[in-house]
Amino acid sequence: MNPTADTTLNELRQLNTDLHRELAECKAERDDALARETATAEILQVINSSPADLSPLFDAILEKAMHLCQAAFGALWTYDGEYMNVVATRGVPPQFVEFLTEGPHRPASVVQRAIVGGAPFDQVADLKLTDGYRAGDPIPRAAADLGGVRTLLGVSLRKNDKLLGIFGIYRQEVRPFTDEQIALLQNFAAQAVIAMENGRLITETREALEQQTATAEVLGVINSSPGDLAPVFDAMLEKATRLCEAPYGQLATYDGEFFRFVAVHGTRPLSSSRRVSLYRRPLGSRGRGS
Repeated sequence: MNPTADTTLNELRQLNTDLHRELAECKAERDDALARETATAEILQVINSSPADLSPLFDAILEKAMHLCQAAFGALWTYDGEYMNVVATRGVPPQFVEFLTEGPHRPASVVQRAIVGGAPFDQVADLKLTDGYRAGDPIPRAAADLGGVRTLLGVSLRKNDKLLGIFGIYRQEVRPFTDEQIALLQNFAAQAVIAMENGRLITETREALEQQTATAEVLGVINSSPGDLAPVFDAMLEKATRLCEAPYGQLATYDGEFFRFVAVHGTRPLSSSRRVSLYRRPLGSRGRGS
């Protein structure tokens, strides 16, 4: 075979190899895009199925993010303006979970400080090389020593300018996350913010409706027994303890000298002598004996 034919054959073989490689890359990109779209659709389905309960949503987001971003574990933190609280974890080593649930924690890691300071996301390639870890800051130390964290990525959960929390995923080897994985996590974080806002609005609407209903029911009792205050006191106390999530409550009247308990709700039965003592105890009764 002459040299020209050999050269042409080698070029064709190389072209064929390149085409197969490009085809494999296109298939991989297609599969990744399909997986991301499927995960997003599944998360939206969870939001629609349980708009007021955020636990299933947080679990779904963590599971999808860990799988698609090839992370060892993940956690979702809320932020109240001062402290960080972990509200969901997935795959976190038990010792690190125990540390996290001892919270709340002040922002201590470089990622948390960066996001609290306004960054939309932050990534640490190797946690053990950070100043926070070397200085012994609690969260970086616990993450690395108890959780085995080396590379981590945090994305803000932000509504307008208010930081609601941080969504973090972690690797136990030094391997930074790609731009595509960062974008995916930001998309999941945006879905979480929408769900948190929806949940807040639903809860506020439900609470307002419950309060209005309770008020209407108490007014109904007042109208049905205008001369008898006992049912009114009982109804008021029952509604108050339920709406305020209190285990028990007491309602007392004051005659200028003594308090008299006229209604109790959720309390254990008292002995007769103890009951009289409660009903007849004066306010600031010096010299009367108490």
